[in-house]
Amino acid sequence: MISLLCITMISLALADSAYGQTATPAPLISVTTDLGGNVTLPCKLQAEESLFFGSLKVTWIKVGEDQSQNEDVLVYMGLLHKRTYGNFENRAFLSDIENGDASLMLIDVSMDDMGRYRCEVMDGMEDIIQDVILEVKNGLTEGVVFPYSPHHGRYNLNFDDAVQTCKSQDAVIASFDQLLAAWKGGLDWCNAGWLNDGTVQYPITKPRQPCGGVNSRPGLRNYGFRNKQMSRFDVFCFASKLQGRFYWLVQPERLSFDEAVQACRDDDAEIAKVGQMYAAWKLEGYDRCDAGWLADGSVRYPISRPRKNCSPTEAAVRFVGFPDKKVKSYGVYCFKAEK
Repeated sequence: MISLLCITMISLALADSAYGQTATPAPLISVTTDLGGNVTLPCKLQAEESLFFGSLKVTWIKVGEDQSQNEDVLVYMGLLHKRTYGNFENRAFLSDIENGDASLMLIDVSMDDMGRYRCEVMDGMEDIIQDVILEVKNGLTEGVVFPYSPHHGRYNLNFDDAVQTCKSQDAVIASFDQLLAAWKGGLDWCNAGWLNDGTVQYPITKPRQPCGGVNSRPGLRNYGFRNKQMSRFDVFCFASKLQGRFYWLVQPERLSFDEAVQACRDDDAEIAKVGQMYAAWKLEGYDRCDAGWLADGSVRYPISRPRKNCSPTEAAVRFVGFPDKKVKSYGVYCFKAEK
């Protein structure tokens, strides 16, 4: 009985040696790229001979917090079977598989691409597991989240409208992580808004009856995924560091909206956008207690140092409203881009 058991164990060991060893994870690699650029996530075969073994399979996945959240990126099983998945379709390619390089090339990188990726190579000889952390950087690593609703009132934007609205204010639609960070920084807003993943949420730091109830906990209130065409909400935008100068244009008189636009042009600038005011306020500490026109027809002013008659209780961008554009009651904020 013992000799039979020994023979069986030896046979299994020989089989394992013949058909491949258990994959051993390689050291973790970190790669950083710029938003909108291209990047290569490294994963190389141990030996070029494995290409000719006849059973090569390369799988790339994006690793989630748990296995159920993993995303398929790319599968390769020979020249006749190559496939990419979901958002990675037409953006993910193997670098140079014919020369033993299973690295993943990603083009047009977005903030959503950030995370942990796993390369699994099975070739019947020497299996490989390589994890790569992808970081995406640009001005978006430093910025400010702000809620936005258009001049015709709250809850009037479908998802596509929301994306374009943020863009028109020199911003992008915010991500969940950006809204979460803003909430941790004290953002409290009771109107629900779109995020870039198609969910609708809002941040509450001070629970109250109209915003989930007085007995609810602080946090992000989540309406979940909504119909991107039919559903209507506000939006949370994200403005990054300014590439230029935001300023109050000193004028002898108050201006109508059209006069405000022209005054900025006469100063070799443009009337400022909402995202530019938020970026100047949050990232540069801009403070002025004068209500001024902005490009969307709204009137606002940024307060970094709360004081009597100027946002006495908190630092904030104060919203006056969308007044009649013919009214000559306000000044103007301008923006001069870097040249």
